[in-house]
Amino acid sequence: MKPRVPRHPQRMALIPTTLFLCFAALSAQAEEIAVTPQSPDILLGPLFDDVQNAKLFPDQKTFADAVPNSDPLMILADYRMQQNQSGFDLRHFVKVNFSLPKEGEKHIPPKGQSLREHIDGLWPVLTRTTESTEKWDSLLPLPKPYVVPGGRFREVYYWDSYFTMLGLAESGHWDKVADMVANFGYEIDTYGHIPNGNRSYYLSRSQPPFFALMVELLAQHEGDAALKQYLPQLQKEYAYWMDGVENLQAGQQEKRVVKLKDGTILNRYWDDRDTPRPESWVEDIATAKSNPGRPATEIYRDLRSAAASGWDFSSRWMDNPQQLNTLRTTSIVPVDLNSLMYKMEKILASASKAAGDNAMASQYETLANARQQGIEKYLWNDQQGWYADYDLKSHKVRNQLTAATLFPLYVNAAAKDRASKMATATRTHLLQPGGLNTTSVKSGQQWDAPNGWAPLQWVATEGLQNYGQNEVAMDISWNFLTNVQHTYDREKKLVEKYDVSTTGTGGGGGEYPLQDGFGWTNGVTLKMLDLICPKAQPCDNVPASRPLSKSTTPPVKQKEAEPTP
Repeated sequence: MKPRVPRHPQRMALIPTTLFLCFAALSAQAEEIAVTPQSPDILLGPLFDDVQNAKLFPDQKTFADAVPNSDPLMILADYRMQQNQSGFDLRHFVKVNFSLPKEGEKHIPPKGQSLREHIDGLWPVLTRTTESTEKWDSLLPLPKPYVVPGGRFREVYYWDSYFTMLGLAESGHWDKVADMVANFGYEIDTYGHIPNGNRSYYLSRSQPPFFALMVELLAQHEGDAALKQYLPQLQKEYAYWMDGVENLQAGQQEKRVVKLKDGTILNRYWDDRDTPRPESWVEDIATAKSNPGRPATEIYRDLRSAAASGWDFSSRWMDNPQQLNTLRTTSIVPVDLNSLMYKMEKILASASKAAGDNAMASQYETLANARQQGIEKYLWNDQQGWYADYDLKSHKVRNQLTAATLFPLYVNAAAKDRASKMATATRTHLLQPGGLNTTSVKSGQQWDAPNGWAPLQWVATEGLQNYGQNEVAMDISWNFLTNVQHTYDREKKLVEKYDVSTTGTGGGGGEYPLQDGFGWTNGVTLKMLDLICPKAQPCDNVPASRPLSKSTTPPVKQKEAEPTP
């Protein structure tokens, strides 16, 4: 069937019927082959709830990662018999019946290492192999070795991995890049999607969909063969994100898909479960109890969906930035997610063409063009002059500026005349001495000011460069690298996030202490080092003074934003 071409530039094209059939077939196939290991809160029921509420461990993730030493049904039966006996010791019961996760060995780098040497030395330290696991382990096996972020994150994470892979590629470890792409392809074939991480309790959600960009990265080394090899998995992942679209009426939402009143189709973040997250059980219950006016299941779903966004948590999802219980992730259409979906459609078109299916390539191009029109119509705030999220409740684009604003530039989905406005907004509101602020709101949440995160620094840098805004792009890279170097000089480690209001300070806020390692920071740091230093003279540390060939414009002091989105 010939794909329909949009007649009106501001209306989303109807999805070609052949792709409807493709979605349905792929979704059915995923359901047939899907193996769904049970999350520990389901396996252990009241025992899991009691252990987490007893706060036996400082981090709720510890018990979620514990491995039962025997059949959970038998452990649960023993617990029910013993729990009301005098002198029952819950901590001892857990110690006898579970194997707790081991603390990772503290990596002590050799003295005198440069920043680059330190990162290159960390790749083997952060590499894990899990070809098989215990029957009731929450850890999901993967066929190939993989690189974990570090710290409490003992498993592979979806969107983290792309930025880690950028660094692996920069270090010449294409074998590790290929292994990780193969693992994610395996997860798609096994579970029908890429979960948040390779844990059973993460299976109910995904994360920002970077698999297509991973395949595109691998294709830089392997050519079109990589695109052709992973085309089936790309199609299955797309079917997962678009599941239910064929049944939507205008103004309806289903799982991860939104159909607006004019027929425009966009996506949102979603978790299939509406219970507390096992890895943050007590915190989620407390959040739900703090707002008795809302159904607890609604709050749980929005907490989980925020975790699916990668931004857990941020004022971006909240009505009141000071109250986490006001978050409503599922009623917000995110600009970064839809930019990534556009990129997925473009790469699907390229992969289809590489496989010799020009008709299918044309249909994916039609979908990408239609989504681009949707982004321009619904996710551009003309009054403010930046891209933002769309609010399904108010039926308006939101006013809050966040670092997600630069994703349309990163995937080349932005209209050309937006670039200078975006550069101005970035410099005026988000650029800080230590890099790019996540938002300009101080909420105490980790995906807000004053924190800056490596992946958002890279998205901003590359996005602005894509549109010729090199000066502010290089300012972001230089400021962030200076922050990373100063922190490394003092603490001899790279961390998960940084305080960008200054340099040399790790970030704070959120549900857990600052983590070191750290996969995506390592990857982005290597990319930026090779960006700021001439190819003829690569640098192993951030230079003491900025290379003269790059911009040295100082950042404009950040303006305070309104606290409400």
